[in-house]
Amino acid sequence: MDPTPGEAFIDAHQHFWDLEANPYPWLQGETVPAFRYGDYSALKRSYLPADYARDTRADAPVATVHVEAEWDRRDPLAETRWLTELARSHGRPSVVVAHAALDRSDAAEVLAAQAAFALVRGIRHKPATAAARADARRGVAGSMDDARWREGYALLERHGLSFDLQAPWWNLDQAAELARDFPRTTLILNHTGLPSDRSDEGLRGWRAALEALAAQPNAFLKISGLGLAGRPWTQADNVPVIRDAIAIFGATRCMFASNFPVDSLVADYATLLAGFRAAIAPRPAHERRALLHDNAVRIYRIG
Repeated sequence: MDPTPGEAFIDAHQHFWDLEANPYPWLQGETVPAFRYGDYSALKRSYLPADYARDTRADAPVATVHVEAEWDRRDPLAETRWLTELARSHGRPSVVVAHAALDRSDAAEVLAAQAAFALVRGIRHKPATAAARADARRGVAGSMDDARWREGYALLERHGLSFDLQAPWWNLDQAAELARDFPRTTLILNHTGLPSDRSDEGLRGWRAALEALAAQPNAFLKISGLGLAGRPWTQADNVPVIRDAIAIFGATRCMFASNFPVDSLVADYATLLAGFRAAIAPRPAHERRALLHDNAVRIYRIG
């Protein structure tokens, strides 16, 4: 079966930033060490709704989920205020995943303030993780094992907030326990668990880690971030990975996400979307609609 370009879809992970007006240290002087796509200097420009409209002009989503873009951490509420105004004036984004440092002393206050914004559906705070599988350890300060970090995480349920997790697959044993211990909080794994090692051994480890997390019914998966450093995004590289991910989590718990403009470093928007559609083309229509649209509506309460 061929993919159907006209099927409505939601982009469950995208970013905006205005480098002329707002503070993003990682884009304005600082350098992220070992950035997974290598040189990211092409991202050091403003990216606003007009830019996103240009990139999606061939096939635009009906709604988008904006995920916090590492605005200066000293004032996470400022990003949410800016996004609220952007949505009012431009119609994008549809909903927001905001930032709150779960292990800071003001976590309760910041979470309550973020939850008060009408567009906010969840929180992302990147926990401490290992840069390589061989370095993965349990009990690291600032990680998902950290008692103080978990105290902040426990507050999400109070506000009805979901949690977006960015972590490599070799740290997902912690995520599986987190989802188990807080069953009423929706945990959404970003970027397909970052399967950058495409060796047979690497993919076996990635699949096993996803299976452990998928055993928790409150865990969900965004399929994005599949680019490989130093090479263009291809269906040959990524369609099998997408199909494995969906087989593990099921068609009711996965979502399409572009990670634009970050993933523009490896592909244009049309390539990412066409690749996802090709991966799900053999599935029945109701499953395609769920993966492209309905799951994101339900999980992020888009209406």
